[in-house]
Amino acid sequence: MVAGPLAGTLLADLGAEVIKVETPKGGDRMRYLGPRVGGIGAMWAGVNRGKRSVVLDLQHPEGGAIFRDLVGRADVFVQNFRPGVVQRLGIDEPTLRAAHPDLVYVSVSGFGDTGPYIDQKSYDYVVQALSGMAALQGAAGDPQLIRTIVVDKVTAHTAAQAVLAAIVARLRGHGGQHVQVSMIDAALAFLWPDGMMQHTLLDTDRVTPGPHMADGYLVRPTLDGHLALMATSNTQFPALCAALGTDWLDDPRFATLEAREANAAVLSDLIGAEVARHGSAELVATLHAHDVPCAAVNPLERVHLDPQVQHNGTIVEHDRPWLGRVREARPPVHYAATPTSLGRHAPKLDEHTDEVLAELGRTPEQIADLRSRGVVGARG
Repeated sequence: MVAGPLAGTLLADLGAEVIKVETPKGGDRMRYLGPRVGGIGAMWAGVNRGKRSVVLDLQHPEGGAIFRDLVGRADVFVQNFRPGVVQRLGIDEPTLRAAHPDLVYVSVSGFGDTGPYIDQKSYDYVVQALSGMAALQGAAGDPQLIRTIVVDKVTAHTAAQAVLAAIVARLRGHGGQHVQVSMIDAALAFLWPDGMMQHTLLDTDRVTPGPHMADGYLVRPTLDGHLALMATSNTQFPALCAALGTDWLDDPRFATLEAREANAAVLSDLIGAEVARHGSAELVATLHAHDVPCAAVNPLERVHLDPQVQHNGTIVEHDRPWLGRVREARPPVHYAATPTSLGRHAPKLDEHTDEVLAELGRTPEQIADLRSRGVVGARG
């Protein structure tokens, strides 16, 4: 629901022309989720900017023919349907490949196209639960979901990266190919290096045990807010002790990195108690003066006001058609020769159908006829 569309937006940010094909009855239902203006929700706008919206009835023979005309002009086709749907619609990979051998056909799914879960619906929270992400978040208590659609987003980034690699492969003479990305595979690849560090080295008789990196990922309360702080290395820990004015370095439980790892829970409690005695701004200034990495937690409504965020120009405020004044993050990568931009606005349903059909050679009379018969255009 998000992974495929966001992959398209990431490619649009890089300069691709992206056409979103939607169904006649309401289009993409994610349009209407959360805060919205008219038929465009805030989240939907963020994962669908840079595109044109075309509404086709793919179950109508003429709608299918128009769709195949679109594919004939495309380098890449991305679909995010459950397994079996594209076959019923006649837009599966072998069918499109037969007419367009150089097509990069991308299938984004929850679990792949085979296996015990393919008939199950898949959402971000489902894969968070299955992949171990929820278990990791609640290692000290009940499992918790990450409160953002991290699996959808990492799947989208993986798919966009895969598209670019497939295009390069085609340029090198390997032709078009079928690219398959599943949410469960993307989630596990994303989680594994650090999240599963305790489950990677399997020759247990040869493994020196150590704490999980996530054990130190804590937000600690201050007198007037919260602070993220982790400084246990041999260079950072002495600086932390100096900043806080403690004698922990003289305590044999904390004198070496190995000792600090062995007594991590005790040390964490001591750090927490000391942090709680200070205001956030005062403590951050002191810690930074001693070169200790830390940050006060920014409330959501003030993230765009952070000095570094403002300096980088990361968040843009501008006017968008239909939506009015909006705030959104610009593409994060800076290219010296080919700069990126936020591009066109997220489209209204059916906004570009006539425009795209005209590019395909349909006359105004033909387009009007197609609309009158429900082949193209939104209805109901």
